[in-house]
Amino acid sequence: MTDLEHNEHVDQTTPEAQTMEAALEQVQEVNTGDVVKGEVLSIQDDKQVIVGILGSGVEGVIPRNELSAAPFENISDVIAEGDVVDLVVIKPNKDKENGSFLLSRKRLEAKKIWDDIQEKFDKGETVTGPVKEVVKGGLVVDLGIRGFVPASMVANYYVDDFSSYKGQELEFKIVEIEPSENRLILSRKELAEKEQQEKRSAFLTSVSEGDVLEGKVARLTNFGAFIDLGDMDGLVHISQIAHQHVNHPSDVLTIGQDIKVKVLSVDAERGRISLSIKDLQPGPWDELAEKVNVGDVLDGKVKRLTSFGAFVEVMPAVEGLVHISQISHEHIATPHEKLKEGQDIKVKVLEIKADEQRLSLSIKALEEKPVVETEKPKQERPQKPKAKRPAAPVESESADDESGFTLGDLLGDQLSEFKAEDK
Repeated sequence: MTDLEHNEHVDQTTPEAQTMEAALEQVQEVNTGDVVKGEVLSIQDDKQVIVGILGSGVEGVIPRNELSAAPFENISDVIAEGDVVDLVVIKPNKDKENGSFLLSRKRLEAKKIWDDIQEKFDKGETVTGPVKEVVKGGLVVDLGIRGFVPASMVANYYVDDFSSYKGQELEFKIVEIEPSENRLILSRKELAEKEQQEKRSAFLTSVSEGDVLEGKVARLTNFGAFIDLGDMDGLVHISQIAHQHVNHPSDVLTIGQDIKVKVLSVDAERGRISLSIKDLQPGPWDELAEKVNVGDVLDGKVKRLTSFGAFVEVMPAVEGLVHISQISHEHIATPHEKLKEGQDIKVKVLEIKADEQRLSLSIKALEEKPVVETEKPKQERPQKPKAKRPAAPVESESADDESGFTLGDLLGDQLSEFKAEDK
């Protein structure tokens, strides 16, 4: 062995040479898709982060948009110099001055989020997150990854405007998940129905017949109005809207109107509550008793005609009777001879019994009684002399009652003789 060969052999076996060889063997090779650890070396103009890839001896760069799955304003809010973070290698960086590789922290976080959501989906669990955007087809939810709620799955009833959902933190059911296509479909409908049922049940047990509640008119139908009481809707039947007749609820109420209602009945088993508006308003007969007195003259409208008289409405929901004898000074066989339904008339109040809801009225009391011409006295005709009748014996004092003859008739001749003697 030559001296040179000997010296080279010695150099390779020295401790320094062995340490260098071991270090070179430990240098990590970096490839696209690898998960690596990086130490933050610097933050450049709040646009990107330079890191040293541990174990590789090379540097990499994290663009701002690859820094975090969660929204942020400043890079310093989510990372700082000296931090050691897990990163995924996107691809080699053409700009070698800023590092040999493009790295992402966001994609690694997203992968973990997808894995967590997949696990929840497999277990039938729900996820919770804020509504980030309202778009044409539904809602966009931020779960660290993008989730989408179709419009038909937002609520358990038709929603015209979704703007109120923006910013709300809500719970969602996972309907479909496909990480490879970055597709996550969520639903709020089933959970909303469940929550509504729980709130409705609790509400129905908390209210009782006779309670007065505040609500808002939610919907109007031909048969009544649905009032939003907060946790559920209650129905005011059209007959309970007002004391007077209502043709359609929209004649009295408007959608969105604030209103007070009285609870008529609660059906917890069927999940229904019946309400009244008119029970909280003064009754028309109470108002009549306060405003009208016997002798007052009122304007009215003929509502119904019967054989015995006419019913006249003098106030909303208040009808009084004009008896046939009070319609006219003339004798009439039926009220139809003088009146017709829908006719506007004036009436005078004869009697008020508000507690019995009875009101007696008169039309003829407001009309002048016609003058009746007196008959001329009949001229007396000369009386013809009565034929003499034969005298009959008087049997008793009551003979004239039984026979039909008068006592004068029976004693007529004898009375004439007495008169002759006196002369």
